[in-house]
Amino acid sequence: MLSFPSNVRLFLANAPADMRKGFDGLSTLVESDLGMSPLRGDLFIFLNRRGTQVRILFWDRDGYCVLAKRLEQGTFRRVRAADGGAGVEIDAGEFAMLLEGIDARHVRRRKRYRKPEDAAHPQSPDDSR
Repeated sequence: MLSFPSNVRLFLANAPADMRKGFDGLSTLVESDLGMSPLRGDLFIFLNRRGTQVRILFWDRDGYCVLAKRLEQGTFRRVRAADGGAGVEIDAGEFAMLLEGIDARHVRRRKRYRKPEDAAHPQSPDDSR
């Protein structure tokens, strides 16, 4: 199980990515498609066209890290932005469900307190929350 600090944000790209891309190719996708800096410490998640592979790019103090997973059977469910943007922000729970194959559309969340956005992490233009 992956765990993340509370200040890390996770962004899932809507467009399928070429899984042959490495560090530089994925960081270029973050800048060009999502309009964000890959150096900000957030996680950027990419799925291939068939939905059988996922790659996660993030900056770790002194360099890029890429994590990858390939399914032998089944697919990852792609989450779409409500506004049709290039990407959508998801939380750690949604990310865990994505990796485990749980369809988040059929999960009912109980109401919880959410701290308002602070100046350190302004809301992204692609974020519909």
